[in-house]
Amino acid sequence: MALDRRRRRSRATRVSVVLAVLVFVVSAVSLTLGAAGVAPVDVLAALVGRADRLTSFVILDLRLPRLLAAVLVGACLGISGGLFQSVARNPLASPDIIGITTAASATGAVALVWFGITGLALTGVVLVGTLVAAVLIYVLAWRNGVSGYRFVLVGIGFAAICAGLVSYVLTRADLSDVQQALVWITGSLNSIDDVSLTVLGASAVVLVPAALLVGRPLAALGLGDDVAAGIGVRPERTRILSIAVGVALAAAAVSVAGPIAFVALLAAPVARRLVGRGSLALVPAALVGALVLVVSDVVAQFAVPGVVFPVGVVTGIVGAPYLLWQLARTNRIGRGG
Repeated sequence: MALDRRRRRSRATRVSVVLAVLVFVVSAVSLTLGAAGVAPVDVLAALVGRADRLTSFVILDLRLPRLLAAVLVGACLGISGGLFQSVARNPLASPDIIGITTAASATGAVALVWFGITGLALTGVVLVGTLVAAVLIYVLAWRNGVSGYRFVLVGIGFAAICAGLVSYVLTRADLSDVQQALVWITGSLNSIDDVSLTVLGASAVVLVPAALLVGRPLAALGLGDDVAAGIGVRPERTRILSIAVGVALAAAAVSVAGPIAFVALLAAPVARRLVGRGSLALVPAALVGALVLVVSDVVAQFAVPGVVFPVGVVTGIVGAPYLLWQLARTNRIGRGG
């Protein structure tokens, strides 16, 4: 058993290194792309402070903040999805399926359209709204503990309520407010600024280590509550802490970039498939999430010349078929097929 753990740890390390290299390469390429193409040597010069003023502005003020936001948002969503799926033991239990990001959408839409809240204040409002939604979902799903399917079903119902609230808010708003809210609700990196990037970075610095800490006892729950309790893990406390950290990660990402669809759903299952079953794979999940979002943002910016799509459009196109496949697979397994 100890040998198996060492092998899994070694494989997880190798997978993480490969994914980190891919994220670095794709990120470096993305900095060279744009209406004003920049050679790799000029990108490097800008990063070390030796480029001309125009090149430095393009790289440091326009492209780099967007890239860093894509990496951080993708990583936060990837880890958040991994935590939720591990708590519920269900591959469908990601923040964008069980109502967490939909609650963030509803909170953000109300704040933007009805109260004109933007910037750092919007981040705080979305965080509070998301935490309240998570508490409600957990309480409604509780019945002598929280089972995976009940958690998912309650979350889906809560998501439907929040989606209805978003529709109501948008139908009662001015056209200019609707346009602004729709871009945010779809999920976009177009409005990244220094304040939002600082908030996101600070959140990641605190929450990512917290996720890794809570991930150890959470992995033990895969052995069953009785076995986990026998080795000193408190199952319900571990679930609550994991959900709290997962919600905070999702809220930090959503408050900056909006509810970008399917990144949280995709990242952890892909990471676990790469690392091997039986592993929580939070670090690989973060890297997969970052890679998916950076690539999706490049596609969103340059797939159609002269048009910049919200990145959520691209992740939705990629993620929707995966969701359908996962639903079909879950249904087939449930029937014993």
